[in-house]
Amino acid sequence: MRKVLIIGAGGIGSFLIPLLDKINLYDITVFDPDKVEEKNIPYQNFEKEDIGKLKVQVMHERYNLKSAEPFMVLTKQQIEKYNLVICCADNLDVRRLLYRAKVNFLDLRAQGRNCALISHLANPKMYDTVLTGPEGSFSCQGDSWDGSTKGVHFMQVVAAGMGAQWVQRWINGEDVIPYMVVNL
Repeated sequence: MRKVLIIGAGGIGSFLIPLLDKINLYDITVFDPDKVEEKNIPYQNFEKEDIGKLKVQVMHERYNLKSAEPFMVLTKQQIEKYNLVICCADNLDVRRLLYRAKVNFLDLRAQGRNCALISHLANPKMYDTVLTGPEGSFSCQGDSWDGSTKGVHFMQVVAAGMGAQWVQRWINGEDVIPYMVVNL
């Protein structure tokens, strides 16, 4: 089995994990220090009874994960032993570590009505562009989301589906795109 690390079990990761788990071809490890909050329920793959639990704990209870770690990824050593590292985190510092570690990676992003897939196969000259932006963490719902269910976006689900398809094809040795951006 291929060893896959997923960084982030929130907006994108909570939908990606069940897709990859269904086909039972991967030893999946997930890192995420966050707990499920009430604000996560409309757009993440959690239920009200999950509020207050660690996101990785919920995913580990529901799916066949090899490991679920309630920690942040902070060092290159944490990601080196995997066949593929998938970033679903909402944090540029984690992405910078990933891009500079020289590992096989897939970076999945969503914000509002946009999502992106960027892989280790992309031209490294574009890394400076995709690694710029303000520091901190950001919701995949974007800046304009008012917290209501009326304004929820679903591009995180699109990113998870694109990511699952990319992983499946890449693992099978098929041709894959190096990056893709979707705006709806």
